[in-house]
Amino acid sequence: MAFDGIITLAMVKELQDTIMLGKIEKVYQPESEELVFNIHTKKGNVKLFASAASSSPRLHFIHQNLQNPPAPSGFCMLMRKHLQGGRIVDISQKDSERIIEISLETLNDLGFSVSKKLIFEIMGKHSNIILVDMTTGKIIDSIKRVSIDVNRARQLLPGLEYKYPPAQDKIPFKEISREELNAIEPNSKIYLSKVGGISPAVARQLEKENDPYGALEVLIEKIDKGETVPHVYTDEKNVPQEFHVMDLYEFEGAAKRVDFESLSQALTYYFDNKASSNRARQKSNDLVKAVSAALDKLYLKKQRLSEDLLKAENSEDLRLFGELLTANIHMVKPGADSVNVLNYYNGETVTIPLDKRYSPSKNAQHYFKRYGKSKTAVKEKQIQLEETGADIDYLESVLTYLHNAEDVEAIDALRSELVETGYMRRRKQAGGFREKKYKASPLKYTTSEGFTVLVGRNNKENDILTLKTASKNDLWLHTKDIPGSHVIVQMKGRELTETLVYEAAAIAAYHSKARDSENVPVDYVEVKYVKKPAGAKPGMVIFTNNRTVWINPKLPD
Repeated sequence: MAFDGIITLAMVKELQDTIMLGKIEKVYQPESEELVFNIHTKKGNVKLFASAASSSPRLHFIHQNLQNPPAPSGFCMLMRKHLQGGRIVDISQKDSERIIEISLETLNDLGFSVSKKLIFEIMGKHSNIILVDMTTGKIIDSIKRVSIDVNRARQLLPGLEYKYPPAQDKIPFKEISREELNAIEPNSKIYLSKVGGISPAVARQLEKENDPYGALEVLIEKIDKGETVPHVYTDEKNVPQEFHVMDLYEFEGAAKRVDFESLSQALTYYFDNKASSNRARQKSNDLVKAVSAALDKLYLKKQRLSEDLLKAENSEDLRLFGELLTANIHMVKPGADSVNVLNYYNGETVTIPLDKRYSPSKNAQHYFKRYGKSKTAVKEKQIQLEETGADIDYLESVLTYLHNAEDVEAIDALRSELVETGYMRRRKQAGGFREKKYKASPLKYTTSEGFTVLVGRNNKENDILTLKTASKNDLWLHTKDIPGSHVIVQMKGRELTETLVYEAAAIAAYHSKARDSENVPVDYVEVKYVKKPAGAKPGMVIFTNNRTVWINPKLPD
C-alpha cells in the first residue's frame, strides 16, 4: 500500500480545494478506529472518512453512507462537543511525512473563539487521529490512546503535550536538492533510506529514472496544479495491487490500470476491493470464527452419533444371547463366566459371556434389557443425527454467505440471523436503543432477455424471496447439494427459454460455495414445487419435479 508522503501531499491538495473554510456539521464513528465528518462547503456537503486501522489507515472523501452504531461512543461524543460547528481554516502536511493537520476555529462553552487541530497520523500500525488544543498544545484525546506501557518514547493521552513522531534521518522529498539527490547511489533501497516520504514503489521508480530529481520536481508541480491522474493497478482478477498519482513502470503493462478523477475515488476503489482491508471481511471475521467453531463441534457430534448408531444397529446378538440363554438355563454351571450353547438358527455353537454375580435367568434378562435400550437408541440416534445434519447444512450455508458478503449491511443481517436462531448472543445495546427492524434487499440482476433475477443474501432473505415474494410460476434455482442462495426468476407469464435457464443457473452457481469452481450442478423448478418443512431452519426447503444443469459460475455482463 502506497499511502506515502507523496500521496499525503496530493490528498492535502484535494482537501484544500474541497473543504477549506468548510464547516463541520456532524461527526460519526462507524467503527472503533474510524471517523466520518460531515462538512458543509460552498459547493455542497461532503463526507470525509478517516481510519486509523493498522491494516488500512487513510483519509479521503466518500459518497456512501456507512452504518453507525445505535449509540455513539464516548470518543465520538467528545469529537462532536469540540468540533461540531467548527470552521476549517488551514490544511497542511507536516514536512514530507504521512501527517495531515486540519486547523479549526470553534467556540467554547463561553462563546469565545478557540483554535483546535485535528492531526491524522497515517503510519501503519502506529496510525492515529488526535485532537489538540492549540492554545495549550495539549492533547484533548486520541482515537487510540498510547500509554507509557506501550511506548516509552511518546505517549498520546489526554492532558499531555502533543509531540510529533521522532524525525528520521532522511531528507524530505519536498526539500531535497538536485545535488543531494544526484549524490545518492541510484539504488531503490538507498533511496528509501535517504529520502523521506517516499514508498518502496516510488524508490524503485526513481532507480529507473534517467533524471530522478526532474521526475520528482515534475510530480510535485503537477500535484500543486491539480494535474495528476490518480490510478489503481489491478491483477487479472481485478484485485487492486497498488495505487498512486505517479506512473509506476513496474506495474505499467504488467497490470491493468484504472484511472480516476480524484484521489479519493481511487482510494475508495482500492480499499473497497482489496481483500485484506475490505470492511465487510474485517467485520465478518468474528462471525466466521464463531460459525467455524460451531461447525467443528457439529462435525464431531455427527461422527460420534454415527458410531453410536452403528453399535446400536449391531445389537441383534444381544437378543440372540438372551433368547439362547433362556432356552439353555439348565446348562449354566453356578459361578461360570460363560456358557457354550447351540444356536438353533444356524446349528453353530455360540459362546455367551456371563456375569458371575447374577443367576442365569438374570443374565438373560440383562441381555434383553440391553437389546431394548439399543433399539430405542437407534431411533433416538437417528433423530439426533438428522437434527445435527440439518444444523450442519444451515451453518455451512451461513458460512458461504459470510465468505461471499460484499458489504457491512449483509454481515449485520447474518449476525442478526445467527442471534435469532440461537447460535450467537444478542449484543447489548447502549442507551436502550433497539436494533433496526430487518428489511430484505436481495441482489437484483437482469438477463440478456430482460428477465429480472433476485438473489437472497442470507437465509432469512431466501425465505422471504421463495415463500413471500415469488409467484408460484416463477423459476426457483439452487446449487445441487451445495450451500448457496435461493435464486428467483420473475417470469411474469413469459415462456421459459434455454438461455434463461443457463444464465440464471450461472448466477446461482456464483452465489454459492462453488463460486470458484467449474461445471457446478444447479437444480431448477417452478416455485410451486418448493415447500418449507414445519420447524425447518431459515432457508431450508424441500422440492420436487426439479431438473439439473451444469454451468460455470458467472454474473450477467
